[in-house]
Amino acid sequence: MGGGKACGVFSRLKNTCTQMEKSINNSVANSFIGTYFKLQQRKTCFTKELRAATATFLTMAYIITVNATILTASGGTCSVADCSPPATPNCTLKPNAGYEACLAKTKNDLVVATSVTAMVSSVAMGFLANLPLGLAPGMGPNAYLAFNLVGYHGSGSISYQTSMAIVLVEGCAFLLASAFGLRGKLAKLIPKSVRLACAAGIGLFIAFVGLQVNQGVGLIGPDPANLVTMTACKSIDPETGACLGGKLQSPKFWLGAFGFLITSYGLMKNIKGSMIYGILFVTFVSWFRHTEVTYFPDTPLGDGNFSYFKQIVDFHKIESTAWVFSFGDFNKREVWEALATLFYVDVIAMTGIMYTMAEIGEFVDEEGSFEGEYMAYIVDAAGTIVGSALGVTTTATFVESSAGMREGGRTGLTAVIIGLFFFLSLFFTPLLSSVPPWAIGPSLVMVGVMMMKVVKDIDWTNIKEAVPAFAIMILMPLTYSIANGIVAGIGLYVALSLFDYAASIINWLGKMRRRMIKEHNQVSATATTGVDSNSIVEII
Repeated sequence: MGGGKACGVFSRLKNTCTQMEKSINNSVANSFIGTYFKLQQRKTCFTKELRAATATFLTMAYIITVNATILTASGGTCSVADCSPPATPNCTLKPNAGYEACLAKTKNDLVVATSVTAMVSSVAMGFLANLPLGLAPGMGPNAYLAFNLVGYHGSGSISYQTSMAIVLVEGCAFLLASAFGLRGKLAKLIPKSVRLACAAGIGLFIAFVGLQVNQGVGLIGPDPANLVTMTACKSIDPETGACLGGKLQSPKFWLGAFGFLITSYGLMKNIKGSMIYGILFVTFVSWFRHTEVTYFPDTPLGDGNFSYFKQIVDFHKIESTAWVFSFGDFNKREVWEALATLFYVDVIAMTGIMYTMAEIGEFVDEEGSFEGEYMAYIVDAAGTIVGSALGVTTTATFVESSAGMREGGRTGLTAVIIGLFFFLSLFFTPLLSSVPPWAIGPSLVMVGVMMMKVVKDIDWTNIKEAVPAFAIMILMPLTYSIANGIVAGIGLYVALSLFDYAASIINWLGKMRRRMIKEHNQVSATATTGVDSNSIVEII
């Protein structure tokens, strides 16, 4: 009897919720919002768009902490002047309380910068292009800037301020290319094998970063004999970097490995937000103090970070990374190489991802274009300019947008709601800034796994295609440089293509020679025939 009553209550509650949902959907569909976003024309409704936005945000929210962590590795605007005394020239590369405090503030700034860039770009995509695409600072360019241009804690050849100026100029160039409709044409000039290999190579590079000590789980470390080796040491000598306490003895590594398994299992079962769940588990365990895996050790820096963490809700202002452009070093060759590399990655990666998302959403027509394409490209490029002003790298359309489209997202309302979710994240900076590297590392490895799927489309039986592709993929992680891989791959492709060009020229010259000989013979035959006829006439 009691069970029947419970079933009746549940049934009435379900009917009530269904009626409320229909009422909300009808109200929105007949409002200005429904008309503007074309909800009825695209056969969707408000609740579908809300579910789609939630799914997309959950799958791409990891970028907030991951992007901030990677860019913080460059040191940002922190320098030797921020080190605690006595400040030696290499104090930025060794444990130093003053410098680490500066890095903590920089990470807070970059968390906010990432969220604001994602919010502005996603909302603009929704309102201007009416497409259900989520945008945020992309993976790849952030690693290139942090580890190739600026270098770990500023050890590279270009300053953080100059690198932001490079991103700004590249964004402006990309905006012009978008405005004049050149993006698609430029992308088609790049050989398919090179485009695919760049995506896979960047994935390997990002995974390599996620496996290292400084920005990941700590499985890989330096070795004087073999360059790199397996570490995961319980502790590391801060002066020499030597492994202390035995390999594979680090509790933080094993905690990160378990988080990786959580993410992997979730993706296996198509559970939405799987990338987030692994990060959340490892982070939550690391927030407990007085443990071997704590993110808040009993040090002055750990105490300061824990005090900020306990605030939970806080609206943090960007203090160190906004408007820090410096154009003083634009006379250096390295600056123009970096500019060309970022522009190239934008053309082949960002354009390709956006077009792929449009295909998944079935927006592409028979002519190969899609509604809102022009404004989508404009928004994508403008997002990079906004991001550079705040201190982050190139803005990209996220492949995680496909999660929302699978939930039924078909209009820009999905993108607008995604932007609102990023806005809400701005108020939880203390929590987002307290995510440890060993929680981020597994997600970087998983990003690498997901980016490797494109290698199946490379024609490995064709040496002309295979050699440049392999060179790109292996040199990016091994030389610790995305630019080196790109240059080597394009150079090899051009070199191997020279044979085909030379063969074509030789064949053309041979055809021209045979044609000239044939014409010469025809002229000679005609002349001979003419002489014989005259002779015959004279005889007659």
